[in-house]
Amino acid sequence: MSAIRPAAVVVLAAGEGTRMKSATPKVLHELCGRTLVGHVLAAARELEPENLVVVVGHAREQVTAHLGTTDPGVRTAVQAEQNGTGHAVRMALEELGTIDGTVVVVCGDTPLLRGETLRALAANHSADGNAVTVLTAEVPDATGYGRIVRDGASGAVTAIVEHKDASDSQRAIREINSGVFAFDGQLLADALGKVRTDNSQGEEYLTDVLGILREAGHRVGASVAGDHREIAGINNRVQLSEARRILNDRLLTEAMLAGVTVIDPATTWIDVDVTFAQDAVVHPGTQLHGATHIGEGAEVGPNTRLTDTTVEAGARVDNTVAFSSHIGPQASVGPFAYLRPGTRLGAKGKIGTYVETKNATIGEGTKIPHLSYVGDATIGEYTNIGAASVFVNYDGQDKHHTTVGSHCRTGSDNMFVAPVTIGDGSYTAAGSVITKDVPPGSLAVARGQQRNIEGWVARKRPGSAAAKAAETASRQGESED
Repeated sequence: MSAIRPAAVVVLAAGEGTRMKSATPKVLHELCGRTLVGHVLAAARELEPENLVVVVGHAREQVTAHLGTTDPGVRTAVQAEQNGTGHAVRMALEELGTIDGTVVVVCGDTPLLRGETLRALAANHSADGNAVTVLTAEVPDATGYGRIVRDGASGAVTAIVEHKDASDSQRAIREINSGVFAFDGQLLADALGKVRTDNSQGEEYLTDVLGILREAGHRVGASVAGDHREIAGINNRVQLSEARRILNDRLLTEAMLAGVTVIDPATTWIDVDVTFAQDAVVHPGTQLHGATHIGEGAEVGPNTRLTDTTVEAGARVDNTVAFSSHIGPQASVGPFAYLRPGTRLGAKGKIGTYVETKNATIGEGTKIPHLSYVGDATIGEYTNIGAASVFVNYDGQDKHHTTVGSHCRTGSDNMFVAPVTIGDGSYTAAGSVITKDVPPGSLAVARGQQRNIEGWVARKRPGSAAAKAAETASRQGESED
């Protein structure tokens, strides 16, 4: 099918969405890493329109600010009072000026709409020479939707009747209006000036344009969507959840068909910008968000949440939360690790159980196996950080950096008080608080000398269980002597 580039795409996003019961405007609610309107804009961009305008109204400052970060090339038109879809499109055309060519109108709350469906609509509209082409679908339950009324003989579209205005026989129709149209721009502008408000809502219905154009002798056609779920609008949290499940299943299916193993799709959630290499494996209970990438043969999960994180080939990430991190090839992370932004783990490195990292570059083959915090640090290659170590990076006002060289062995229960540097090949003793730089190849010992005060328990805790146990042990020692 040849590409048909519209003169404009108009996105209707002015409504309040009261049924969402939320302080957040309806079109800014998110699923799978994008807002509702963000999904619609992504589909619209696949048409490569000459102009893309979003009609804003309720909370327009908030919506406009979001559009500025999502798609800076989008124009906005303001519908100060929500007087219907026809009125909204009139506001868009006033912003755009005279339009010569096809104008596609879409709703800002239909996140499942595909770009390929819009391309088919535009192509059918052009091929059939229609004045207007409506995207329709047959649904199991048409309650709340405008019904498509066709001519019994020719099958041509004669009208779209809103649910509140429909007769009983019209409400029995299952083919519904999606709210998505392709118009001849000039005919649309002329017809909008003739739309009346004598309906149950006292609003300007965009659907009335079809009747106006048909009465003027123009052709009205329809393009039927292959999957009725694509046109589902989101009006409440239940529908939002249902759409999220559908879109997530769509994304997982695409990934699996491309060579990714998803052990349990029912408990795996991914965003639209997540990417995979072939033979990646995703275990149950995993959430992949933002621009996360899972490399060839890498395994993530179970019970793992990664955001804007790269996992390179052959790496293993288990029961882990990570944000804006980079996990090198054949590295190992978890279980129960927390990687905060700026973590970079080298090839074959390890971040182990109950380890937290932040703004840390960790070299190839280096291991941080247990119970440690590594923040604002650079660690070289093939170093081992002992259990229960803390990189003390914050002095109460500023953050400071710690550098640990390559092939170092640091003892358990070490405190590295930044700024401090541990030279290549150095060792540090268990229980040390390192406050001064350690030269390469040195052993650093920073702890008090042990002192045993014999008889302290008998004198200070007489009669206690500890005192009795000590007395018994002393007697046994004397008898053995």
